[in-house]
Amino acid sequence: MPKTALEHLDQLIEGNTRFAQGSAAIERAELALGQAPFAVVLGCSDSRVPVETVFDRGPGEIFVVRVAGNVVTSETLASIQYAVEVLNTSLVLVLGHSGCGAVGAALDRLRSSASFPGEIDALVDLIVPAAEGHVDDATSDEAVAENVRRATVALGGDALLAKAVQDRRIAIRGAVYDLHSGRVQMLE
Repeated sequence: MPKTALEHLDQLIEGNTRFAQGSAAIERAELALGQAPFAVVLGCSDSRVPVETVFDRGPGEIFVVRVAGNVVTSETLASIQYAVEVLNTSLVLVLGHSGCGAVGAALDRLRSSASFPGEIDALVDLIVPAAEGHVDDATSDEAVAENVRRATVALGGDALLAKAVQDRRIAIRGAVYDLHSGRVQMLE
């Protein structure tokens, strides 16, 4: 029988108890004093792409901004600006991934005029331009890469981030994580 929402909540609380009682107490005490991540990653919300795990990094090292389809919105942009301007991160990385459901939904929209409930349609609309040239592709890989490229261009076009690039305080790059191999491939 499937677990209920409250049983899942109990699982989270039990996991947190194990974490809080674990050996990371000294590290948590140091991190409680402040953070100094070296990178900010705009990644997809997909549960199969845990950014810190993918890059083998610990707490406090990466400022992670996650939204389905790793799209640039006013909220994700503000979070990235915060990481750059307040936390002084030097790398902005947009990280897409193979098999992205949000990109797949954009392709479905283009192939069959699919619509989605709630605010999902608005999110899919942000990805459709990246998917337009890839409707006939056998996989969504090229659409995923194009979606990442478009996000990096959007970030680079932001006045505050463009100035940070010009001043050589940050670099903005794009990459795609492969769910099967576990490898991250940098994009040109």
